[in-house]
Amino acid sequence: MSEPRLTSLKLYLQRLGFEAPPPPTLQTLRELQLRHTGAFTFENLATVTGAPVLIDLASIEQKVLHGGRGGYCYELNHLFFALLLELGFAVRAISGRVVMNQPEGTWTARTHRLSLVTLGGVRYITDVGFGGMVPTAPLMLDTEAEQATPHEPYRIEKQPDGYMLRANVGGEWRSMYLFDLQRQEDIDFTIGNWYVSAHQQSPFANRLMVARTGDGWRRTLNNGSFAIHRIGAESERRDVADVEDLLDLLEVEFGIQVASPELLRPVLRRLIESGQGSSA
Repeated sequence: MSEPRLTSLKLYLQRLGFEAPPPPTLQTLRELQLRHTGAFTFENLATVTGAPVLIDLASIEQKVLHGGRGGYCYELNHLFFALLLELGFAVRAISGRVVMNQPEGTWTARTHRLSLVTLGGVRYITDVGFGGMVPTAPLMLDTEAEQATPHEPYRIEKQPDGYMLRANVGGEWRSMYLFDLQRQEDIDFTIGNWYVSAHQQSPFANRLMVARTGDGWRRTLNNGSFAIHRIGAESERRDVADVEDLLDLLEVEFGIQVASPELLRPVLRRLIESGQGSSA
């Protein structure tokens, strides 16, 4: 069965700074991944309000390309996957287990979507939907060497059951997620997305998470805790205690168009008052 086609390819490419489809090269992939993490915000406004998260391609296009919103891995990496297919890349959807901030050796649910791209016989992983620590460049799979990106260095460790992605944060190699190359079907992502968006134990249902990258910086929002992380410098942090300030922050700092702020205000107020905001 063929993959659904993008209906807004021209608009998508324009949002990424391309007037015409670029060739399927490594340089193109690098530019696409870096620009994508800056143009499209990682956010879970839907899940904290209890709204359904539709991950078919048409719904994602409408939300992200036309609706002024961002999304999380099942949305952003699905959209990016469709773009890479349109441009002629050899790409396959794969999945992983997020272990960031978990004790070493932890195995979590398979709830992260990413992509495997093969260029000239060399395999890379590409990911535009991993929140505040999203890699901003494709990473070569078959090496354990440190790999530079426009932001933090990363490395991929081969393990008995797959691979571990690690990032160097403040001089410490921290675990990000486990992944393997097992073929994934739409139903696998549907099940994972249901857990992420609807299960009461999912952090996405109980905590606001927003992130965006730029030239030498990352912005993150964790409930009411806003931070700007600059490469090679101290992070700037502040707590946002007012709902209107938080709505302004979403628009100004993250470029999110909130279509129904009246529905979001009570949710944001609850998250702020819960005291769950922490360093993102």
